[in-house]
Amino acid sequence: MPSDKPDIDVTQPTPAGVYDYLLGGTDNYSGDRRAAHAILDHVPEIRSDARANRNFLIRVVRHLVSAGIEQFIDLGSGLPTAENVHEVAQAANPDARVVYVDFDPRVLPHARALLGSTEGRTAYVQEDIRNVSDVLEAPETRQLIDMSKPVGLLAAAVLHFIPDEHDPAGIVARYVERLPSGSYLAISSGSSSGTPPELLARIDQVFANAPNPLYFRPREVIAGFFGDLELVDPGLVHVKDWPVPDPDTKTTLAAYGGVARVP
Repeated sequence: MPSDKPDIDVTQPTPAGVYDYLLGGTDNYSGDRRAAHAILDHVPEIRSDARANRNFLIRVVRHLVSAGIEQFIDLGSGLPTAENVHEVAQAANPDARVVYVDFDPRVLPHARALLGSTEGRTAYVQEDIRNVSDVLEAPETRQLIDMSKPVGLLAAAVLHFIPDEHDPAGIVARYVERLPSGSYLAISSGSSSGTPPELLARIDQVFANAPNPLYFRPREVIAGFFGDLELVDPGLVHVKDWPVPDPDTKTTLAAYGGVARVP
């Protein structure tokens, strides 16, 4: 578990820290744990929701590797935890390359420690994903990602931290414009469609004063993040049901995910 360093406001929860704690990780701080317990006290099942989203990401990466994708950009990757994208991808294809992107300065030391043994195949870019050109033209990205070949662009559980006024759909569109034909876009996002109102209210309360509030949107808005791209089967479904329904996973928070191919 990281120490509570004085130059970091450890009293404020961050998306990466809370998510890591819910997944059972140790790369989190006091504010993250307090926020997580405030939610867990109301909805203890939310750990299962976090795991369902993580499992969606794992299944997507495996699917894309099997489809021939050898390079990935993971937007809003958060803190390292179990079964990271590079570990999943490189288990199937040792030559797979992954660039992680996150703006949280607390992620950097953990990323360096985790990725040190995969130098040349994995890198970390400390940048706000809203700065599309800065992400794609960062030295680390340009070194690892060949933008003339298909890319797997991953935006798992990150767009619900971007407010409407920052145009999350437009941000995704700017990334897609830069992707070559044959690339894939994967998105998952928490949704107000199907999430109990009392849970939404509790989450809003917990994150009210946090630097990054949550914005749970209707399913049709999440579908709009894919723009004109055609989703692969089974389309936009609950994350636990991609690519096939999983009756054994119990969730209380609605989160939808899907994958689309860039023509």
